[in-house]
Amino acid sequence: MGTFTTVDGTTIHYKDWGEGRPVVFSHGWPLNADAWDNQLRLVAESGYRAIAHDRRGHGRSGQPWQGNDMDTYADDLAQLVWNLDLREAVLVGHSTGGGEVVRSIGRHGTDRIAKVVLLGAVPPLMLRTPANPEGLPREVFDTIRERVRTDRSQFYRELSESFYGANRPGSTVSQGTRDAFWLQSMQAGAKAAYDCVGEFSETDFTEDLRRLDVPTLIAHGDDDQIVPIVASAHKSAHLVKDAALKVYPGAPHGLTGAFEEAFNTDLLEFVSS
Repeated sequence: MGTFTTVDGTTIHYKDWGEGRPVVFSHGWPLNADAWDNQLRLVAESGYRAIAHDRRGHGRSGQPWQGNDMDTYADDLAQLVWNLDLREAVLVGHSTGGGEVVRSIGRHGTDRIAKVVLLGAVPPLMLRTPANPEGLPREVFDTIRERVRTDRSQFYRELSESFYGANRPGSTVSQGTRDAFWLQSMQAGAKAAYDCVGEFSETDFTEDLRRLDVPTLIAHGDDDQIVPIVASAHKSAHLVKDAALKVYPGAPHGLTGAFEEAFNTDLLEFVSS
């Protein structure tokens, strides 16, 4: 596990495995880089350099009071790329991490970026507004904030059910996977986890998506109960100039089993193309 220090003095932890073209992963809320362990190992074993960081306030990174906002997350990701002097990198973001990736490109461009993968990603906007009637009502996110504030441990245990679609007939997600979700979630700082709810739900990434000028794969499950596909992937695919949309029938937000294997195949094919 490596570290670097951001311009505001926050320590960011990251994993850096393998050699070759860099593939940089950004995790979802309220998890950390461990959420990508299967994909990190996969791409590293396939001849690529696999990198994933713990977002500030999450996992093993610092927990500053300030800076728990999407612009700073995006700047931290750009600093990771600059600090490791990465070139022709592939950025891969899941859920909130997808927002982090597109906001980083919106603020810093694609000079060092060759491709983008968005998996179950929150862009362009999760919150329901008059201009975004497909989004989720504010009450959904207010409830999340309240549960995080009052009993985040129990909330994370319950959230793992819909996150992995364990409430769907035929689900094969293991209790161990749900326990790992809880463990990673509890490593996120209470302040950071609370602040991030507003960042992943209220940030409008529309203009960031329009600035993506590299090949982009948008992958999403059509039974995603956390980030519904109608307000996210379908809209993003229209906003990104050079986007390919891959929909996994019946797949939840967190991919396991056959759903994860299908994504892994598509990820390697896209990275190598």
